[in-house]
Amino acid sequence: MGPLLAIIDYGAGNLRSLSRALGIAGARVALIRSPAEAHHGDGIVLPGVGAFGPAMARLTAAGFPPWIHERVAAGTPLVGVCLGMQLLFDRSDEASGVSGLGLIKGEVRRLPSGLKVPHMGWNGVITRRADPVISDLREGAFVYFVHSYVVDPRDPAGVIATATYGREFPAIIRQGNVLGLQFHPEKSAATGLGLLREIVGWIAATAPSVRVGTRV
Repeated sequence: MGPLLAIIDYGAGNLRSLSRALGIAGARVALIRSPAEAHHGDGIVLPGVGAFGPAMARLTAAGFPPWIHERVAAGTPLVGVCLGMQLLFDRSDEASGVSGLGLIKGEVRRLPSGLKVPHMGWNGVITRRADPVISDLREGAFVYFVHSYVVDPRDPAGVIATATYGREFPAIIRQGNVLGLQFHPEKSAATGLGLLREIVGWIAATAPSVRVGTRV
């Protein structure tokens, strides 16, 4: 039986396609709309499309930030996808004065001027360091991006894969039990599904028990 993953439902993500892809990758999935819906499980997924400021406002209104910090401190794996990855950082150029989750130190920067934004479509990723979540990722494999901002971590040691659009930027980053993907693995065909299988395996191997939510 695969690990049970909580997908945070805060109105900022395509949850059905991500849930379906994680299920194919071997996970059991749950949606939670508040920490109060939780029961035992193994990991947390923070999806996201849209803008940094409204997304943080919805997360905060639902009471998620303290719960996320508590679970991450307890060792629970957390996976941020697209905007969800950006929310892991301290702040964003997109929302002056709005604090992010601060789980990874650094900022979110707008892509360089002169580029067509959002950066939308397929782009290759290059491995920067070995990591169990990308052990089977083919060098230069193409994945699907939709974003106008990129993360700028204070400590680049956590960057395990990059892509280039006007500038090189982190495509996958992991610091301890916190993992971020700038692209959409659920839209990235066989490469994305293979990566999700590795992530599910990583969670199953490392996760403590945690409270999550209602199965979908």
